[in-house]
Amino acid sequence: MTIRGGCAVVLSVWLAASVTAFGGQENQTAEQSHTATVSSSKLGDYVGLYRETNEPDVVGSVYVEGTKLYIEGKRSPRVELQEESTDHFAAHGLKVVFVRNAAGRVSGLRSSFGGRGGDGEVFEERFSGVGVRLNHFRDYTRSESMIPVRDGGVKLHVVILRPAGSETSGEALPFLMQRTPYGVDGASSASVNGSKPELATSGYIFVYADIRGRYGSEGKFVMNRAIVAHTTKDDVDETTDTRDTIDWLLKNVPNNNGKVGVLGVSYPGFLAMSAGIDAHPAVKAISPQAPMTNVWMGDDFFHNGAFRETYGFDYVQQLEAQKTDARVQSKEDMFDFFLKHVNFAGAADAAKMGNLPTAKVFLTQPEYSKFWQDMAVEKHLTQVEVPTLEVGGWWDQEDMWGTQAEYAALKPHDKNNEVFMVLGPWNHGGWGPTTRHLGVLDFGAATGDEYRRTIEAPFFEKYLKGRPGFDLQGVASFRTGTNQWERYEAWPPKVGFKDEKLFLTADGGLATATPTGSGAGGKEALNYSADPANPVPYRNRPIQSTYGDGSKWRTWLVEDQRFVSGRKDLANFSTPVLDKDVTVTGDVVADLFAATTGTDGDFVVKLIDVYPDDAPAPMAGYQLMIVDEIFRGRYVQSFEKPEALTPGKVTEYKWSLHGADHTFLKGHKIMVEVQSSWFPLYDRNPQTFVPNIMTAPAGSYKTQTVSIYGSEKYPSHLEFEVPE
Repeated sequence: MTIRGGCAVVLSVWLAASVTAFGGQENQTAEQSHTATVSSSKLGDYVGLYRETNEPDVVGSVYVEGTKLYIEGKRSPRVELQEESTDHFAAHGLKVVFVRNAAGRVSGLRSSFGGRGGDGEVFEERFSGVGVRLNHFRDYTRSESMIPVRDGGVKLHVVILRPAGSETSGEALPFLMQRTPYGVDGASSASVNGSKPELATSGYIFVYADIRGRYGSEGKFVMNRAIVAHTTKDDVDETTDTRDTIDWLLKNVPNNNGKVGVLGVSYPGFLAMSAGIDAHPAVKAISPQAPMTNVWMGDDFFHNGAFRETYGFDYVQQLEAQKTDARVQSKEDMFDFFLKHVNFAGAADAAKMGNLPTAKVFLTQPEYSKFWQDMAVEKHLTQVEVPTLEVGGWWDQEDMWGTQAEYAALKPHDKNNEVFMVLGPWNHGGWGPTTRHLGVLDFGAATGDEYRRTIEAPFFEKYLKGRPGFDLQGVASFRTGTNQWERYEAWPPKVGFKDEKLFLTADGGLATATPTGSGAGGKEALNYSADPANPVPYRNRPIQSTYGDGSKWRTWLVEDQRFVSGRKDLANFSTPVLDKDVTVTGDVVADLFAATTGTDGDFVVKLIDVYPDDAPAPMAGYQLMIVDEIFRGRYVQSFEKPEALTPGKVTEYKWSLHGADHTFLKGHKIMVEVQSSWFPLYDRNPQTFVPNIMTAPAGSYKTQTVSIYGSEKYPSHLEFEVPE
């Protein structure tokens, strides 16, 4: 994960802040600084507090102890800066150059980290001449163990971090565990303090565990291993491995208080939810964050039947081609790569990945088969076994669906008000770093820090330590546009809200009134020609490998949509300039009436906030996606059994674009964009029905005319809630 911020945050990453925030994680090893003797009076010129100009919440402190100069941040341990030349210092790859003003006084610093692509150079202004200790790190001791599990012959690798001295002190501590497929060797005192400073300061026994078949753990790895009926000792899944791990920890780790919390982001979020199913009695709280929940219906690999081609291609190689998770790298524009290889079978053959387990299923079972249904987590959420805190981001590029789906499944069974959810202005795992930004968006505060300090840490303190301070009663939602936190009893909120519809009109408008008759001039629909040979890109080109160097993957959902909105192979619908604020809250549903001249087709709907042309840079005229989603036409009757569409037949397609809590401000416009490709994140639909799109022949890809209706008879619209 690339973390924004100045030297304090760069140091945190560099010194092993192991933060899982997508299907992968970065692990670095802390290094010990060496010493040198320098003039303390000269070093006094540099002492002070520094903050990054773009991230004022990221503060670094420079101070002198004896004859040594140190730098540290709230989330990074101190390191000694070694003088290389006047105003130039270094510490194991970190470069710091102090900047002087016209009067010769130090006014700021520039920091960079050599050899790490993407970090770049950061400028921090000096705002105080007093350097102080900023962090409150506890020293954690590290140990490793191999834990036997029930099926015998298999042991699971764990790293255990606990506050120094707690083994023999009178303070019995709870466990806070993260299980992961991404490796735990980098877990250290520096990483736990850097990634979870609030929890680390309080004191927990942190357990980082490699799941079965990954990194240091034995056994066979199975992607999102399905939960099974446990009739014999050899019936294992992530729930049994979790229980066996906890049994061992309770018996073998001294001075624990018998309570366990489990958390994780993405795949570890799926594993955190697994800890709440057939839960061990010691599990008292879980926090699934952006969890992989149903990878066919709406998470990593498919959305409503449309295959997420680039992500499936890269991620499966990353997890199944080796026991580690080496990233897929390519110098080629992936748009060109997938277009050249026609379909996923061609791309998989080029990468020689067709025999990887999940790739084989992609190729042979693109429909919602029993294989994918068995992997779905939400069907197991029929009771609330432990207090659960779900966390997700509005612009999560990987697992937006899982957070809201798990909450929706659990909440009806929540008799004791123990199911909570937080939805914030984040991408995948974006609540981890200290930042008030996502791409060019500025939310006015470090929202992730606010969440961790006021919700996440108090949640675990309450249920694992019995301490007061957790006051969330239902859902915390960050309302974008106005940039303020809201709290609701449940999601979608009902109290104080009413249902609303926004109708697409045949003349390209949007209206709250139901259409009457045909549109202007008797027109019933907007038409466009969709050519699979020239698909609509999902982000600005060139498109790098998902996690490759220089990839814009993590922020593509907030990219300015003007790069495609002028194309002729899509339809745009817009309001006039708004004369008042309009707030859209809750689950946004697209109800589309459409026809195609083909026998198959995809439909992408994007709800967009169009900024005024005179908005401050860089937002002038900006087109910001608020919610968006795809639907593959062949599944309109059944996800299990695809059927050909009838050419020219007007068909109703209704699907969720997911949740939103956004205010379209006065002076903005609301726009809805409909298109038929989103490439190469989603594979191209040939637009003629074939049994298996994964192997569709080149000749089956045909240009078709798509009609989006907006009339009294066929009232295409969006559904959502607005404040009363």
